[in-house]
Amino acid sequence: MPINIELNSIFDQAKAWKKEMQLLRNIVLDFPLQEEKKWGWPCYTYDGKNVVLIHTFKTYCALLFFKGALLKDPYGLLLQQTPHVQAARQMRFRQAAEILRLEPHIRAYIQQAIEVEKLGMQVKRKPAEAYPMPEEFQQKLQENAQLKQAFDKLTPGRRKAYLLYFAAPKQSKTRIARIEKYIPQILQGKGLQD
Repeated sequence: MPINIELNSIFDQAKAWKKEMQLLRNIVLDFPLQEEKKWGWPCYTYDGKNVVLIHTFKTYCALLFFKGALLKDPYGLLLQQTPHVQAARQMRFRQAAEILRLEPHIRAYIQQAIEVEKLGMQVKRKPAEAYPMPEEFQQKLQENAQLKQAFDKLTPGRRKAYLLYFAAPKQSKTRIARIEKYIPQILQGKGLQD
């Protein structure tokens, strides 16, 4: 696929992981994928569907497969970032030599990810209702019909994000503070990160 010159600045201006990012880009561009910028990172799509994303963190460079949970992982290269991530999986790299050594495997995983999109496969996701509802938030929903209605209208992903965020603190007062802070945002139909 042709290089999207608008994305060159992401690769050229990278302070860390520059060589690793460029190696991954060169591999991905050998496939029939469209190179776009999404979430500030190079994203590669097939027929308008996200397939893989190159991004970096402090301690590694990663290739993220949006439907990685559906891929066969014979080499154990795919990592689930957190227990709550349902679909995406990452390959993490800390050296350019590692990418070069694993290049045949990386290519096989990319080809597999494209096939997943061609077949229209979907990751079966847990519904938001499967996540624990903190007592403090349940009480607020019972007290405020408008809040309950607004929360129920949110997308499943937004509801899940709120439930996980509200449930995370160990102390009730911290959970209550978080809930109080985000009630206006929920009433506006916005997600945690909006």
